[in-house]
Amino acid sequence: MSEPTNPPNPDAPEEAVPAQRDDTGEVIATRRGMFGANNGGDTSGYGGLIRTVRLPGASARPYGGPGATDGYGDFDEIADELEGALDEQGLVPENVIDKTVVDRGELTFHIQREFLPAVARTLRDDPALRFELCTGVSGVHYPDDAGRELHAVYHLRSLTHNRLLRLEVAVPDTDRHLPSIVDVYPTNDWHERETYDFFGLIFDGHPALTRIMMPDDWQGFPQRKDYPLGGIPVEYKGAQIPAPDQRRSYT
Repeated sequence: MSEPTNPPNPDAPEEAVPAQRDDTGEVIATRRGMFGANNGGDTSGYGGLIRTVRLPGASARPYGGPGATDGYGDFDEIADELEGALDEQGLVPENVIDKTVVDRGELTFHIQREFLPAVARTLRDDPALRFELCTGVSGVHYPDDAGRELHAVYHLRSLTHNRLLRLEVAVPDTDRHLPSIVDVYPTNDWHERETYDFFGLIFDGHPALTRIMMPDDWQGFPQRKDYPLGGIPVEYKGAQIPAPDQRRSYT
């Protein structure tokens, strides 16, 4: 039997090993099978698979990060500067930041939605932070995360300090509103429209919040997990092809 071409290297530095998510954090759902099939239509062979959906919990200090010394690193410096800047504005950091998460080598601040513009502006303008670029916002849908079903995730980059971080805001499906930050990061104009189009998040204050991909009269939000699996009928020169879940049955 031949030896593997790339055997494990026991001397590899710890940071070279992919980070593993442990059993801590918050379980928000238990899923069975794969690909969302739960009505007997799973032909993958994984119908008996049972797994939990777990969100990482709040991290404890020191957060570490690049350049860490005795545990204190870039992530701690960012958190210290942000909390200090908020305090200078008369804002209580504990009321603004729900939790700080360090997971898989990445830093995420979970922000209360009403404070999102203030946090974004602080991260952009404070000389010690200088996150000048927001590369966009994306939506995430957790149907079983009661009261926080819809999440908006912002990716920020500091060109001055060569740093990355994320902001995350969660809102309930019954109240899908959160503030727009287009006036802080104009590049978010199209990204907020796309997230509205596909997930139904409503960005209050956006200059022109309309659909960007789907027709204006489209019903529903196609990237949500409660959107019908199988698509819609398609027309070709007068002929209509039913949606996949209507033209094939495994029962």
